[in-house]
Amino acid sequence: MISIKDVKKIYSSKKGQVKAVDDVNLEIKEGEIFGVIGYSGAGKSTLIRMLNGLELPTQGSVTVAGNEVSKIKGSKLRKARQEISMIFQHFNLLWSRTVRDNIAFPLEIAGVSRQERLKRVDELIKLVGLEGREDAYPSQLSGGQKQRVGIARALANNPKVLLCDEATSALDPQTTDSILDLLVDINERLGLTIVLITHEMHVIRKICHRVAVMEGGQIVEIGPVLDVFKNPKATITKRFVQQVTEPEETKETIDHLVDIYPRGKVVQLGFVGEAAEQPLITNLIRNFQVTVNILQGKISQTQNGSYGTLFIHLDGETEEVAKAIDYIHSQQVGVEVISNA
Repeated sequence: MISIKDVKKIYSSKKGQVKAVDDVNLEIKEGEIFGVIGYSGAGKSTLIRMLNGLELPTQGSVTVAGNEVSKIKGSKLRKARQEISMIFQHFNLLWSRTVRDNIAFPLEIAGVSRQERLKRVDELIKLVGLEGREDAYPSQLSGGQKQRVGIARALANNPKVLLCDEATSALDPQTTDSILDLLVDINERLGLTIVLITHEMHVIRKICHRVAVMEGGQIVEIGPVLDVFKNPKATITKRFVQQVTEPEETKETIDHLVDIYPRGKVVQLGFVGEAAEQPLITNLIRNFQVTVNILQGKISQTQNGSYGTLFIHLDGETEEVAKAIDYIHSQQVGVEVISNA
């Protein structure tokens, strides 16, 4: 569906050349929800803009739905863009138009008849859950409703690919979740390929099948979301995973335990799939001469399955604690000793 081969994007500045995207290779499957995560300046926005021809690569090729958008121009590019829609962080709605007219706008440009436009707009309003708001103007809508208008407008021409440029960054957490749920529903109903860029690991965790982590214009890690959560390799990936698995209050609890307990180990456990459902703590207490203090735990759902993290403090004789940790390893549970109390 999407093929990015040996792509570089170099900008010239007064201080010299800047590599926004540096030798990126990427394949995205049809019907996949693919995430690209990175901090500001990582190159993710430049990369996604090359998918619809808003930016041209300095080197390499970009092919989307059979069209090499890095090469075609004029009418061919305009036709290809009808199959590649985009939604934005700040919605980019036409403020003088109603919800209905905003959604109809790309159909007008495409020359669709009025009767067909009205039918299509009604379908889209129902799809994104905006019934009753058809005649409202953007200034009368909440942030989530504005983004729903943006999504409906992006779907007007039945695209094959939907690009999401930080589409939830301006929304509160609850509204973010509702928009992400909508994107998953659209993906499943329409078989639409979705590519989204974000700096929030929660967004990746909730809806993406695979993720690419970008830093300094390069992809430093790529894989199924569950695998990346289970075993992040790059330092920056570990930081992103910690956004979801290690809240700040966990560190405060660990620091507090270091002061309280004269010995023992603080251990982070990682559970994937069925391992998250086994009575591990009960078995530790029954089979080993250790005390177990649960600090914090959380199970997160990904598109590929569940992933859980649990922080515990193990105390007891050194040999017995070591046996307990070996047992945890044997149960296919990830173990990382993060502090000796």
